[in-house]
Parts: sequence; structure tokens; C-alpha cells
Amino acid sequence: MPAITRKRPLSASISNTISAPKRQQTGPATPQTLMDSDNDDFNSVASSVDMGEDMNSSVDFDAAGLCKHTASDLRSETDSLPADSDGDIDDYEDDNSGFEPTAKDLINTRKAFETEHKVYSPQDIQQRQDAQVAEVANLLEQPPEATAILLRYGRWNKERLIEQYMDNQEEVLEKAGLGQDISRNPPRLQMVNGFTCDICCEDGSDLESFAMSCGHRFCTDCYRQYLTQKIKDEGEAARIKCPGEACNKIIDAKSLDLLVPSDLTDRYHVLLMRTYVDDRENLKWCPAPNCVYAVECSVKKRDLMKIVPTVHCECKHAFCFGCTLPDHQPCPCSLVKKWLKKCEDDSETANWISANTKECPKCHSTIEKNGGCNHMTCRKCKNEFCWVCMGLWSEHGTAWYNCSRFEEKSGNEARSEQAKSRQSLERYLHYYNRYANHEQSAKLDKDIYHKTEKKMTMLQSTSGMSWIEVQFLEAASQALQQCRQTLKWTYAFAYYLARNNQTEIFEDNQRDLEMAVENLSEMFEKPTDQLAGLKVEMMDKTSYCQKRRVVVLDDTAKKLKDEMWKFNTEFA
Repeated sequence: MPAITRKRPLSASISNTISAPKRQQTGPATPQTLMDSDNDDFNSVASSVDMGEDMNSSVDFDAAGLCKHTASDLRSETDSLPADSDGDIDDYEDDNSGFEPTAKDLINTRKAFETEHKVYSPQDIQQRQDAQVAEVANLLEQPPEATAILLRYGRWNKERLIEQYMDNQEEVLEKAGLGQDISRNPPRLQMVNGFTCDICCEDGSDLESFAMSCGHRFCTDCYRQYLTQKIKDEGEAARIKCPGEACNKIIDAKSLDLLVPSDLTDRYHVLLMRTYVDDRENLKWCPAPNCVYAVECSVKKRDLMKIVPTVHCECKHAFCFGCTLPDHQPCPCSLVKKWLKKCEDDSETANWISANTKECPKCHSTIEKNGGCNHMTCRKCKNEFCWVCMGLWSEHGTAWYNCSRFEEKSGNEARSEQAKSRQSLERYLHYYNRYANHEQSAKLDKDIYHKTEKKMTMLQSTSGMSWIEVQFLEAASQALQQCRQTLKWTYAFAYYLARNNQTEIFEDNQRDLEMAVENLSEMFEKPTDQLAGLKVEMMDKTSYCQKRRVVVLDDTAKKLKDEMWKFNTEFA
């Protein structure tokens, strides 16, 4: 019986697949891919999918206990499977057949606050660009260099580009900066008799020059200086035009490689890669310092009212895909923006002034009381009024120092505004102080980490424990940092929440998480010689903190998606 070889293209996308050995099965192979990319494959794939089962796979866990899968080990150019004479795959003998994880199974295990995403290395991004260029070049019957310029013009939306190209080829080529005369010959430097460079006015039969299909010829030295300025000084790469006056011809990669040194060529291709990611709505660079990875996420801007898309880069940095700020779950991006602005501007200074001072009823100058007497005289307009009721002092009769006119209409509005300002300030300070407390703790992450390493080393020397056995301290340190980051943003979220039954549940979960964090933090600060005996208890408290964090985030995310939260501010 002949064997049928089933080939899988190299561009097949593998996303969030459990890395498991091949197993025999009694039926057709069950797909183990969670999500297929509509473009090409990537070597490095990461997802914050929480797996609760041991699936005999190679799985890495982050600080939150959430698993992160990579698919680079699963790629193969061909998969050869024996088949029967009808072309069907032969049945395999396997006791576990039928229990393979399907895409639906993996989706169901994901928590409500987790967002599917992939992490790409620079090599992955370059492979994706090359694959797209090759595909479109074949369809449009254009050279790869010209096709790359077309795709950058179309912001890498190949479907829309092909449609526009088929409708009006000449217009698309002109707008893209290619023109009608696309040369299929490799670019080369030439020595032209009687040539004079229009930039430096040099001439000579031995003067090396270069020109694209537009015909604008310049000496190589001037061309090189022009390209160096564009790439090195201006950071331009995707749309470098011919230096000829009013010429829109775009310089292609092959021509540029011919004109500039290798270090500038490398810089050029790095810039092209950055524009590729920047042009894609579903791709963003990791904002961590010196990180070279990019993250893909399918969450759209319109979804940010119902989801907080936190993604985890290969460099261990967690950030929001919507605004690229560090992880701010459970607070949506729009509320984060409002909160940060509120904390940074002078609005709360104005609140303090409003709560602790009063305006003169006549000239509206701001007055702060500096004594116990309620008889106030404005230094600016000399108006006399009562500090208690804000009414005219002349209306008080004989009750000058014991105001009995609290309910009089003349002072009601002033007292009401004063009370509102004071209440608003107290409410803001309640949430801000708690937010700032956890923010302060979050800023000590680096110190905490170094302290943890020192404790782990000391614990090994004093208790005889191995490096593996003291890893519970590292896990506790990471849990504390992550939980405090979550708690910080729960207070910003709570500030904008309108009171209802759901708010009480949220505050209960918030309180439970805070108590768990403080208990773990207290134990973490104990002397090193006591930590060995607290290993089991600390591991339990670490696990409990992580579970309470998941409860807070999962409950908040579900209700945000279902629009069950009501806010006291405009949510947009």
C-alpha cells in the first residue's frame, strides 16, 4: 500500500499549541491549534492561557501561575503519515485517542481577563514580510523590491492593495512611488561620458554615478550622503524618494544596498521592520527598554471599552496592548487616562483650596480663615459676611458670634458647594492614598528582587537547602509584585465606579486580596533564619494570593464585558 505524504507549508501559522510528542490516533488528527494567523507563522508564540491539566507538554509558567506556550518546536516542513489505498490516513493504536486538546477546549480554559496574543522575534517579523512580499509579487507579477514598496504604500493590507491594483494599476503604481517604468534589471553603478552631477557639479569620465528608472542621475558620493542623512539622521526608510527635484520615485532596497555601507544597510532594514509593525493595527512593539520583540493581538480599539488586553512579552514585561502602558488590569484604558491626568494636573490642588477656603460673596476673592471669629471682612472689597452661613453680617442682628441663620437661603448655595468640594476631596484622597501606597511598593520591585536573591543565598548557607528548594522565595516575591500592581489599579477603578450591588462584591474581593497580600508581605519580611521553617506556609500564602488575584480580575473582566458596571464618569 503506497504511503501518502501530507505536506504542511512553512507559512502555516501555529498559535498557542501544546508542545507534546506525536501520538497515534484512531481517527483523523485532531487540530491542536488555538488560533490560526491569517498571514504566516512565527517561531515564538506566547499566550496567557491558564491550563489546569497536565497534558504531558512542555509548559513554562509565569509569576501568576499562568502558562505560556511556544510553538517553535512544533514546526516541520513535512509530516509524512501512512495512508490506505483510498488516500485516508491509517488508524493508529493509541489508548489516549480522542482526548487530544481541541481549540474549543483551550479557549474554554482561558480566564475572562486573559487575552490571546503572540510574541514575535525580529527574525519572525522578517520571515513574515518576506512571505507576504513573495506571495503578492507572484500575484501581481512584479519584482520583489517593487512589491515591497507597494505593500508599504498599502500598509501591508494585501487584500485591499490587490483590489486597488486590479482596478487601476497605473494610479496605484504612481501613488506608491514606482511610476510606470519599473526596471526588472538589477541596479548598477555607471560611468557616463559627459556626465555632470547636479548636486556637487563634479564631472569627469571616471565619475561613478547612479540613476533609477526615473532617469535622475547623481554621483555616488552625493547619493550616499543623501541616503545617510535620510536613514541615520531622519530615521526614514520606507519612503525615501529620489533626490531629483519634484521626483516621487521611491528608492528600493536593492538600489540602497548598492550605494551605502553595510552598517547603514542594517539600520535601513531595522527601520523597515519597525514601519512594518507600526503599520499593522494588530502588532505592537514591546515598550520595555531594549526589547526587540513585537506582540500580536486581535483586540480592536472599539473593544477597549469591554476588555483590558494585557499581554506578556518574551522579556517577561506585561503591558496593555491597547495603550502600551504597564499592566493596569482591571482598569480600562479610558479610565486609566482620566486617573493619571487627575493625579498629575492641579485639579486636586483646586479641590483643596475649595474645601479649605471660601470666596467673598461680593468680589469672589479666595479667603482663608485665620482666627476663631465668624465675622469676616474681605481685605479687597471690605465686604463683611458670616463665615458659617456666608450671609451678610448686617443681617445677623445681635447674634453676631453665634450664627443661627444656617437654613437661610442666602447661605445655602455656598454651604452646599463647600460640602461637595470637601466630600469630593475626601473621596479622591481615600482612593489615591491607597493607589499611591501600592504604587510605591511597585516601584521597589528591583530592590525586592535583589533582596530576595540575597535571602535565597543566605538561606542555602544557613539551612543547607538547595537552590531549587529556596525557589519559594522567588515565587513569593513575584506574587507580591504582581498582586500589588493589580491592587493599585483596583483603587483607580473603584474611584470611578457608581455604587450598586456589584460594587460591594468587588470591594469584598478587593479586601480579600489586600489582606492576603499583607499577610504574605509580613511573612516575607521575617528574618532569614526563620524562613526555612515557614516554607510550606509561605507557599500556601503565595498560592492563595495568586488565586485571590485571579478572582478579582476574572469577576471584573466578566462584568466589564457584559456591561454590568456603572460609572460616575463618561466612559469613552
